Amino acid sequence: MARLRGKHLIMELLLAEGVDTVFGNPGTTESPFMDALQDYPGIRYILTLQESVAIAAADGYARATGKVGVVNVHIAPGVGNSLSMLYDAAKGGTSLVVTAGQSDTRMLHAEPHLSGDLVEMTRQYTKFSAEVLHVSQLPTLVRRAFKTAAEPPKGPTFLSLPWNVCDDEIDADIRPVPAMYHRIRPDPAAIDSAARMLVAARSPIMLVGDRVADSDAAAAAVAVAEAVGARVYAVTFSAMNFPTGHPQFLGSLNLNSLATRDLLREVDVVLAVGCSLFPQYIYLDEPLLDASTPLIHLDSHPGEIGKNFTPEVAILADPKMGLEELNQAIEALQKPADRDAAARRRHEIASAKERQAEGFQRRLRSNWDKAPIHPSRLAHELAQCLPSDATIVDEAITTSNALHAALRFDRPGSYFRIRGGAIGWGIGAAIGVQIANPSRPVVAVIGDGSAMYSIQGLWTAAHERIPVKYVICGNRAYRILKLNLLNYLGESSRPSAFIGMDLRDPDLDFAALARAFGIHGERVERPDDLPAALERTISQPGPALLDVQLDGS
Repeated sequence: MARLRGKHLIMELLLAEGVDTVFGNPGTTESPFMDALQDYPGIRYILTLQESVAIAAADGYARATGKVGVVNVHIAPGVGNSLSMLYDAAKGGTSLVVTAGQSDTRMLHAEPHLSGDLVEMTRQYTKFSAEVLHVSQLPTLVRRAFKTAAEPPKGPTFLSLPWNVCDDEIDADIRPVPAMYHRIRPDPAAIDSAARMLVAARSPIMLVGDRVADSDAAAAAVAVAEAVGARVYAVTFSAMNFPTGHPQFLGSLNLNSLATRDLLREVDVVLAVGCSLFPQYIYLDEPLLDASTPLIHLDSHPGEIGKNFTPEVAILADPKMGLEELNQAIEALQKPADRDAAARRRHEIASAKERQAEGFQRRLRSNWDKAPIHPSRLAHELAQCLPSDATIVDEAITTSNALHAALRFDRPGSYFRIRGGAIGWGIGAAIGVQIANPSRPVVAVIGDGSAMYSIQGLWTAAHERIPVKYVICGNRAYRILKLNLLNYLGESSRPSAFIGMDLRDPDLDFAALARAFGIHGERVERPDDLPAALERTISQPGPALLDVQLDGS
């Protein structure tokens, strides 16, 4: 038992939870927290110059380590700055504990400068949000925040830390936090029903989402897909939830196109694993999945099972454990004729995969010499020079499809993509991923519009000597908005002026911005100069940036 101030008790509780890194941007109300850090050299503080960068960096760190990421931001204005990335963490299911300093509780009734209802501000995008009202509450609330962030369905939590709570004293006995075990086994009856449906299927399809990767279930997903001969598509692909080079993986579904509805009408059983059905952002006249199509939904998120589509078999379970037991049940039920039929389907799907690859090669050849550089050429050249153990952090937006066509992501932890949709994630996230994997090359491919939301993150990379390599896709536009506007207008409508969607006059010079922040920066405009420029950038010993001038048509 030791007598501790609240600020030191917070540090002891963080150490008990295994925390060794905190990301943040401080203000005056964080003075107690920042003062206590100097007494705890085992906790590394990563300074970012804006709160959203701190959240994004912690998001990347949490996803790459599997640990809970910890962030400390400023009072109400700082919390406001962080909300876009907190939204992404909430929608994507990232385990974060976010804290902010608060005014002394004895003066909150007077509405002091910069104060606000921090709990209400964050409640919508957190699993748990609370204000610590007395130092005696710290052990319970800190542990509750970590527990809630880590247990399925994962997500961020928030604690408001008033100034006087951090300065008050208490007798405390700090003990290591026991390991928590979150994997839930499936109901055997549900597994039996699902296995019988899949063995009888003649045209099955598997849909995967990011909770497959969160559960380390990619290998188990492959086993089930191979056993039944299923086509595999990603509903979301923000992590390596299925090896993209596998012959049965056919890419990501376009959730905003009726073509996906037609694709799903061709199947007789849908197995959805670790995914939401479906996170669209454009209204379609008909649902993507017909009510008559048999659906099996296996997920660790009970709120997603049956939320929009009613499954014939609902399986609440850890994806890895659920898939492993499903595979065993399938193998026990299959007869030789069933295995032969699955093998024929695997061969047909592999042929479709080859046709996809041939289509990319045709696009690559037809756009090889284009200047500005075509996204397919950038993706191809990047694939040629990447180290075999590299990790890609992807906020390339309209260049992402080319990356997926040119590169294979077959190793867990080799790929992280923005999720949630609030842009500005990539620069900070790459810093967190690199800190999590200091010996592995990290290359972040980021759209120029996204990069400008968080360009100050380059300072953190330089200051902390974090050797992330940034490749900026410089198409000088919010190109995704242009594509979506064209889709909205349709083929027969008037041409658009694309108001508010161009990043020109003046053009953005990211190479100069990189140098201003103290890192290596260069620009490439000619396609034949691209291979050497990529090699120079990736071989830099510290952080570096390559501004690639892309075709923005």
